[in-house]
Amino acid sequence: MQEQAAKTGILRQVSPLAPGVERAARPITQITTEENPRRSSGVAEFDRVLGGGIVPGAAILLSGEPGVGKSTLLLEVAARAARGGRRVLYASAEESPAQVRLRAERTGALHDELYLASETDLATILGHIDEVKPQLVIVDSVQTVSSSLSDGAAGQPSQVREVAATLIRVAKERSLPIIIVGHVTKDGQVAGPRVLEHLVDVVCHFEGDRQTALRFVRALKNRFGPTDEVGCFQMTGDGIAEVPDPSGLFLGHGSTEPGTCVAIAMEGRRAMPVEVQALTVGTAAPNPRRVVSGLDAARVAMVLAVLEKRAGIETGKLDVYVSTVGGVRFTEPAADLAIAIAVAGSIRNFSVPRTIAAVGELSLAGEVRAVTQAAQRRSEAARLGYKQVIDDRSERLGAALDDVRSRSRSTHPGGPNPARSRHEDDVPPF
Repeated sequence: MQEQAAKTGILRQVSPLAPGVERAARPITQITTEENPRRSSGVAEFDRVLGGGIVPGAAILLSGEPGVGKSTLLLEVAARAARGGRRVLYASAEESPAQVRLRAERTGALHDELYLASETDLATILGHIDEVKPQLVIVDSVQTVSSSLSDGAAGQPSQVREVAATLIRVAKERSLPIIIVGHVTKDGQVAGPRVLEHLVDVVCHFEGDRQTALRFVRALKNRFGPTDEVGCFQMTGDGIAEVPDPSGLFLGHGSTEPGTCVAIAMEGRRAMPVEVQALTVGTAAPNPRRVVSGLDAARVAMVLAVLEKRAGIETGKLDVYVSTVGGVRFTEPAADLAIAIAVAGSIRNFSVPRTIAAVGELSLAGEVRAVTQAAQRRSEAARLGYKQVIDDRSERLGAALDDVRSRSRSTHPGGPNPARSRHEDDVPPF
C-alpha cells in the first residue's frame, strides 16, 4: 500500500496492520455503553455539569482564575469519591503535601482512600498511578508538570501538549477518568496551546466574583452531555458548599420600595429569579451619572433611551444607578423589561407587587419581544409564587408599565399605595 505525501513525488511505504479481535471495527448498533456506566463524583452540582456523572476514561479539564477555588472544589470531589468506595490519587504540583493536608482538615476532606502526591515530573506521576491503582486521578495543574520527552520548562506549549497527551492516553487505555486543572490567561482563555481543549473530552470553567462567595461551574465542551448546564456553589469558611436551589440568593428582603423588579434569568438550563434595583436622583450636572453593576451598561443605556422616547419618562436630568442583588451577572436581553420597570418605578415612585416578575427584550421601537426559554421562565416563576409574569404578551413598553402600575394600585384597595407620592395620580399613563 502506497501513500503519496505531497506533489514533490516523495512516496512513503505504509504497511497495513491487522487489528485484533477486540479492536476490530463493528457496526455502531452492536456497540453498547453498559460496560462504561457513569459514576457519580459525589458532588451533585458537578455531576449536573458533566451530564450525570464521570464517564470512565474521560479526560476533564477544569480551568479558572487564580484563587477562585479550583483546588478546593477538586479536593472535595476527591474526598467524596473516596467516601463512595473509590481510590483517588490527587497529584499536586503546586502545593506540598502538608499544605494540602491543612486544607483537607479545614474542609473535612480526609479519607484513607484519598492518596496524595506532590510531583512535578510526569514520569513520577505515572509511577504513582501504577503503584496506587486509583479509580480517579486529579492532576493540579497541567501547566506545572513537565515531561523529559519534551524540551522547555513546565508551562511551555510543547510541555503542556506532551503532558496532556500522555495523561489522556493513559485515561483511554485504562478507562481511568482524569481531571486536569488548567490555568487561564488575562483574557480568561485556557493557558497553553489551543490543542489542549481539543484533546480533552470535557472543558469546564470555574468562575466567580472575588467580592462574593458565589461560584459557577460551566461546561464549555462536553462529549458526553449538554454544554448548557451550570453548577452553583458557595464558598464558606469550611470549604465549598453546593447550592442546589439558588432561587433566594439574588432577591432582596421582600420590601416594596419603588425601583425594584424581579426578572427570571437563565443560567444554562436553570431558571433563577434575579432582583433588579434602580435608584434615580436629580442632578444639575451637565452629564448625569450612569452607574451599572451586574448588568450590561450598554443595554441599560439603550433602555433609558427607549423609556424617554417611547414612554415619555425623562431621564436626561437624573443620575441613574442600576444594580442586581447578590452580585450576580445578568447580561442577557431578557433583563430589559425588568430594568425599564425598575427605573420607571423609581422615577414615578410606584412599587411593583412582590407577586409580579418581568421578562422581556425591548426593541428601539418600544416593543416587548419574546425571549428564549420563555416557557421555562414562566414555570419557574409560578413555582416560586409569582402570580403574573409581564412579558411579550404586553406587546408595547407603555402597556407593560400601565399594567404594572394598575396592579400596584390594586394591591392597596383600602387606600393609596404608601410608597407612592401624593402627586402620582396627576401623572398621565405611559
